[in-house]
Amino acid sequence: METVLTGSHECAVPDPTVRMAATIQNTLKVALRRRMKDALKYLDGEIIARQSQAVTAKVLQSDIFRQAQRVSIYLSTTSELDTTALLREMFRLDKMVFVPTYEGSKMKMVRLRGMDEYDSLPLTKWNIKQPDFKEAREDAMTNGHGIDLFIVPGVAFTRCGARMGHGMGYYDKFLKQHADKYPHKKISLMALALNEQIVSNEELPMETHDVRLHSVITEN
Repeated sequence: METVLTGSHECAVPDPTVRMAATIQNTLKVALRRRMKDALKYLDGEIIARQSQAVTAKVLQSDIFRQAQRVSIYLSTTSELDTTALLREMFRLDKMVFVPTYEGSKMKMVRLRGMDEYDSLPLTKWNIKQPDFKEAREDAMTNGHGIDLFIVPGVAFTRCGARMGHGMGYYDKFLKQHADKYPHKKISLMALALNEQIVSNEELPMETHDVRLHSVITEN
């Protein structure tokens, strides 16, 4: 399993005085996001299936996952590492599972109680399963417990725990809200990545406000 080494020299966050200008960095991120999305779009389904199986096995063996009781997991698209088998195992292990639901610029993490519920979820216009935002479900922000482990999606990652999302900032905002709501709760942040989603620290440098992932798990 690839684990982020937050204390290593190679993974140090650059000094703000030598960090590239924000406008230049944002331009690079836009270009990287476009390049990664194009590459993933044409990735063979068999390759994704093979890597998904390997990564799922690694997650199930990880201490972070085993110790977490309340887990947030994204429901994958066809161009992402497939989380369906992991979701099934989470229910078998009696984990409390929370999945994202979106409305406009808002995201909630709501409880999903079994594969029957998952199978019956409606599809969005992007062909992604998602609970109805207005449906009455247990909400991680109001249940008094929050989340132990966030398994987060992304377009690109580094071995040092940097993450590039899809550009809407849903998870960045939610993680801040979660920290404000549960200031004393220790959480873990994990990403499941295809080999093709791993980029260098130079391609995806971290900024001071970025949240570092605790682990990035890949097939290789």
